[in-house]
Amino acid sequence: MATSVPTTPDDTANLADVLPSCLVALGAADDTWLRTNGLEARIALRPARSAIVVLVDGLGANALSARSGHARFLAATKRRLRSGFPTTTAAALSTLTTGRSPGTHGVVGYSGWNPDTGAVMNLLSGWDDEVPAGWLRSTTLFTAAATLGVDPVVVGPARYRSSGMTANVLGGARYVGADSIPERVDAAIAETVGGRSLVYLYVPELDSIGHKHGWQSDRWTAALELLDGELARLDARVAPDVGVLVTADHGVLDVPDDANVAMDPELLVDVVGVAGDPRCRQLTVAPGTDVPALVDAWRASVGKRAIVASRDEAVSAGWFGAVTDDVLPRIGDVLVVARGSWAFNDDRQLDPRKDPKRMIGQHGALTDDEVGVPLRLAGAFAT
Repeated sequence: MATSVPTTPDDTANLADVLPSCLVALGAADDTWLRTNGLEARIALRPARSAIVVLVDGLGANALSARSGHARFLAATKRRLRSGFPTTTAAALSTLTTGRSPGTHGVVGYSGWNPDTGAVMNLLSGWDDEVPAGWLRSTTLFTAAATLGVDPVVVGPARYRSSGMTANVLGGARYVGADSIPERVDAAIAETVGGRSLVYLYVPELDSIGHKHGWQSDRWTAALELLDGELARLDARVAPDVGVLVTADHGVLDVPDDANVAMDPELLVDVVGVAGDPRCRQLTVAPGTDVPALVDAWRASVGKRAIVASRDEAVSAGWFGAVTDDVLPRIGDVLVVARGSWAFNDDRQLDPRKDPKRMIGQHGALTDDEVGVPLRLAGAFAT
């Protein structure tokens, strides 16, 4: 009996809808513009003069619900969006800023295979020295906003101002550096005092803490409390005609030490590139490899701990959205997507005398903890 690969919905509002929906709410775009550009705006928003989109890195809707008593502002609604796949920052932020799926914008994972060089590239921190020009296949909506008479602004930590990822994935926006969450909130408010602007406010703190300490840690909860208070202050201080939309790029779950699996070296003999996250491995194989046989071998090895799919199966199931011909070779020939709280690590180069360092909070796969992200509307967008 053939193994079934789960499909992903293509009719549900997700991160790709956020910025188009805001441009419609600002009166800068309409249905004709959306159709012409092949975009969706499935988040109904009230009209506004300006908008602030807050992206909280690593805040899953399920984790927020579990800590709702520590985040009364954020948890005031149960609305949510789908992050998309894979549930990793590089892919999700590119989806948000372009309004396209990974199969179209081309950032298909935390790291990805470059078919031109035959190497795996880091698609989060590698934009300065690894990722070639033009890797992002779609123009950002910040660039489009400027042509529509909207001032696009990014508010984030100063250290990201000159990064290659900022230049590409956030291209077309003016960058305002502010290091603490309160400073970023103040900067976002200042950017909406006059005129018509689209402000993107980035909050990386929860994701960083979650990776190191886990989302169930006291440190993560304390950071959530601080963020919640600051977003409540943002809501109280913005002008009445400024809309606020809060969401996240992906959720997170904690991976116990004993759920970190070392991938079987025998299953990696024909693999020339190991990309993606430990919860979403993308394996590129040598020419001539029997991919169906390798998929079957992986399925027998991991059992119910992961979904194993060939590239063709993953694309047919809609995991990456619509996939263009030039992006297709960037996706691994075999995908190993963790179920539950498992993670799959390539330990072949590790010193066997030392304990490997693993992240506690992880993401990348298709579980509801990772895919479901909150949608909190406030200011002029409040319903």
